[in-house]
Amino acid sequence: MAKISEPAANINIVSRISMGTLVKGEIMSPEDIRIDGTFIGKVKSQHRIIIGEQAMIEGDVICEDAEVWGECHGNFYVKENMILHEPCIVVGDLHVKRLTIETGSQFEGKCSVITEEEFESISDKLNASSSESK
Repeated sequence: MAKISEPAANINIVSRISMGTLVKGEIMSPEDIRIDGTFIGKVKSQHRIIIGEQAMIEGDVICEDAEVWGECHGNFYVKENMILHEPCIVVGDLHVKRLTIETGSQFEGKCSVITEEEFESISDKLNASSSESK
């Protein structure tokens, strides 16, 4: 009997903001997002957001998982895991299920542990406020 294999995952399904690029506004993606440029606004992913070493973020970040190497000024709402890698600078409040902070990372703000239900409630409220402002 022939074995049916799963289709390979498409590694190119990642939205990217490249170094040297400035984006202002709101981004929502069902897939991963990688930011290496400058972003001002609100960014939301149903999966992972990676903020590269040269990145500069001003605004809220909402996602399932987050990894930060760059500089961020704003609040994070993370359903699962957040990792602050050296040499990141994060100024803002973190609302996360699990947080890892590497030695050499800088964090200024408050951190609160949230459940999946709290994340969904916060995410819904943030989405509603975005819809009202349009």
